[in-house]
Parts: sequence; C-alpha cells; structure tokens
Amino acid sequence: MPMPVKIGFAGTDARTLLSAAVVTQTGRQGDIHTHRGVVIRGMPAMPKIANEIMGWDVGFIPTADNSAESYATAIGEAMAQGELDYVIPMPESLLFNGIVDRLEEKGLGGRIAGLSRAGAFIEGDKIQCKELCRKIGIPVADELTVVDARSFSEVSKMVLEYIHTYGGAVLKFPYSAGGKGARIILDTWEMRSVYDALVRDYKKTYRRMFKSNPWPLLIESRMSGVEISFTILVDARGNFRVLPTAMDYPERFEGPATSGNPITGGMGSISPHPFESWRLMEMVSELIALPLINELKASGLLRPCILYPGCFVSFRRSGDGLHPCAIRVCEINIRPGEPEFQPVMRRLKNPGQLFEAMFKGELDRVAPQVREDQISITTAFVTGPGGPDGQKGYPWRVTRNEPITIDFPYLKKKGLQVVPSAMGISEEKGLVSDGTRVVYLVCNGTVKGTPEQTAQKLMNKVKTAYDGHRLRLIPREDENGNRFDFRRDIGTEYGGAEKILRT
Repeated sequence: MPMPVKIGFAGTDARTLLSAAVVTQTGRQGDIHTHRGVVIRGMPAMPKIANEIMGWDVGFIPTADNSAESYATAIGEAMAQGELDYVIPMPESLLFNGIVDRLEEKGLGGRIAGLSRAGAFIEGDKIQCKELCRKIGIPVADELTVVDARSFSEVSKMVLEYIHTYGGAVLKFPYSAGGKGARIILDTWEMRSVYDALVRDYKKTYRRMFKSNPWPLLIESRMSGVEISFTILVDARGNFRVLPTAMDYPERFEGPATSGNPITGGMGSISPHPFESWRLMEMVSELIALPLINELKASGLLRPCILYPGCFVSFRRSGDGLHPCAIRVCEINIRPGEPEFQPVMRRLKNPGQLFEAMFKGELDRVAPQVREDQISITTAFVTGPGGPDGQKGYPWRVTRNEPITIDFPYLKKKGLQVVPSAMGISEEKGLVSDGTRVVYLVCNGTVKGTPEQTAQKLMNKVKTAYDGHRLRLIPREDENGNRFDFRRDIGTEYGGAEKILRT
C-alpha cells in the first residue's frame, strides 16, 4: 500500500491544526490513505485534543522554539527521516524571517511553500507593494502618499484633502502589524485622536526601525464597496487556483471599528462570502492574480506559494442582477488568512491533492472540488473581562492559566468541530487558557431554505453550546461562571446580501 503524502503546516494558531486535520480527513480513497496532515510546532494542548480526545490522525513535529531557524531545523530533520514531504508556513513572520531561504540552503526549497525574503515585501512593506501594484496595473486606491508619521501637520494636510475628495482617508502603518495597522478617518473631528492612537501603538517599532530618521506612514484615499479577500494557490510554473471566498469579522464586538471596538485579527469568519460569484472570481484572476504572478515570474521570485489579496469590490445593477464592476487591492498577504482559511478548508473536498499539485507544478490539472451546497462558519471564543485586577479582556489585558472544560462528545454530536488555539495544558488543571483567542468552533451546514436561515441555525448551535456550558473558561472568582466571550452575529450578512441581490 502506498505511503500517504505528508503535508505539514507550520505555526501555532488554529488554522494550522484545522488544515492538517482536514487534509487527513479528506485524504482517503476507500482504504487508501492518500494524504496526511502534520502540525509543525502547534500549541501545547493540540496533540492531546487532536490525537487522544478527537482521534484525528494528525502528526506533530516539535521545534526548539518559535524562531524561523528552529522551524527550518525541525522541518529539515523530519524530511530527512521521511516524516514530512511538504510544508506550508502559516504565520507571515516565518516568511519575513527567511524560513524559505533557510530550507533552500538545505536543498529543500522545492518542498516549502511561500515567497523568499526577497519577495516577502509584498506583505511586509505596504509602500513597496502599492508601488508594485501601480507598476503592473493592479488597481489600488485612487490616491496614496507617504509622509513622515512624526508630523501631524503633514498627515492632516493629506487627510483633509482625501476627506474632501473621497469622503475619508486611511492611515496605514506600512509594515507587519498582524492586520491591525490600518486606521480609517471619516471626518475632521476624529483626525487627531486616530492619528495619536496609531503613533502611540507603533512608536516603539518606528524608533527601533528608523531611530531619528523620518517614520514612513502610508495614507490612502478611502475606498468604498464591499471588502472581499481571496485565497490563491500558485505553483512554480505560474499555474494558479482561486479557492472559495471567506468573510472575516475583524472587530472585537458587533458594529464598526472604533477605539472601543478595535480590529483584533479575527473573531470569526464565514465561507462563501455573501457576494461571491463566478464573475467575481474571473475578475480577481484577470486583474490581480495574473499580473502579480507574471511579475513574480519576471523578477525571478515565483515559487509555490499562497497569496491572499484583500480587496474592495464595487457592484453595478444590470438587467439580470448585481454584478461586480471594479476591484481594488488594499493589501496583499503572502500566507492564508486567519481565521478565514478555516471555513475555506472545511468546504474543500480535495485540499491534499491541491497542495500536492501546488508543489509539483500541476495546478493546471487539479481543480478545487468545493462543497458548493454548504456554508461554513467559524467562531472564536476569547477571554472575556474580569479577574483579580479587573482586566478588560481580549484584546486588552486578560487573565491567564484558568481551567477550561469542554464537552467533546456533545459538540461532536452537534457537528461543532473544536479547534484549540491559545490553549495550554497543566497537570494540575488540565486544559487551560493561554489568554487571547483560546478556541474556535467550526461547523458546516447544507443550505436549506436561504443561506441566512442556514447560518442562523449554525450559530444557534454555537449559542446553545455556550449557554449550556458545553465549553467553559472557569473564572477564578466564580467557579460556576464562564469567562468565554464570542461574537453572536457571525453570518448575519447573508440576510443583508439576500435583500440586496433579490431586489
């Protein structure tokens, strides 16, 4: 019997474990195990939950620490021992810190996905990325400029101009910021407070990078439309596949982002995006994927990789409905999104085949097989407020090392997949919170009635599990309480989209 192709996912967050689990679960053809997922590093609670409790056939490869060098060493040793065939780094920091370059030096470059350090600027430097987009014709904001972040006079001059002409401006810390570096200004009154908050958040980083030299700040004219991100698999020959779309819920609470409702990096996601269509997929292929991949090839930077452009899409109504008429890039990431990649993976029937084709240069022969009749939802459970010092909870100060109880049989029966994230394990307490986005619940549903009704049923499962204490973060001040918190509006956009689309 042939050995399964072992595909590793390097990182510590939930998308790493979920991707490995889905590759294994879908990698069977009868009695033949064709693909197996492997987690490189992960979090302390993951092996126990995945292997012992859930019974998933997922491999785990430890690393000495969280550095790119330690990852590269562990990956090289695992490949030499036949424990790993290919690897996909998930956090962008591994790519920025040269994990691809390190494995290329070991002669293993063809077995790792991602851009090298020379190409990592596409995500790591938003100014260079926008210059590249303009050079090769990828549409971006109508206007953008770079000013010295230390000068409020320079910043306010451009912001006021963009507010007048475009109804708003976006300040962007142009380097890696974990999805939290963009700040929108819609009116003059909030200009100073938004500016002060951004400088306060990145002052230390600016000083470390530039000392007394100018601090580059990217300012873009406000783009309108619908935010949609796209996951694109690319092989070394330039073949590519656009995977199903997903929609993120980046704000901590319901409602627009404010100082009291910050962008946190993802409280949940749904797939497909409510406005996904074949026309939209053609548009992103023609206007973004093709020119970007051609430029990577011409620059000698093309290699197996996953691109993740975040865009604004405009629509126009014509005789047979609502159709996309323009697309503009706000950023291009060089790794899968988190948590957007989770529901995308749950809707794919052949992820292992796709990833293998990406490494072998055969994406022209392997197309995504998608559960078109299903939607998928993932919900983050985070550390809520409270504790000995009155902590505000995620994403601010949180309590840590509190015990977690999970009714795994109940959740499995209800079709709710538990995916640990910032979760540890203690001999004394068992599963414990490590602080931030602690665990995700992921579930799929076949659309019956409308997508809105299906999404509502899925979220009702999540709410019922929470209300019934089926997963609980036990506060140290109240053994009967539950410190977990989550957003309850995941998937509600399906209803709004339906009203627009059918009008």
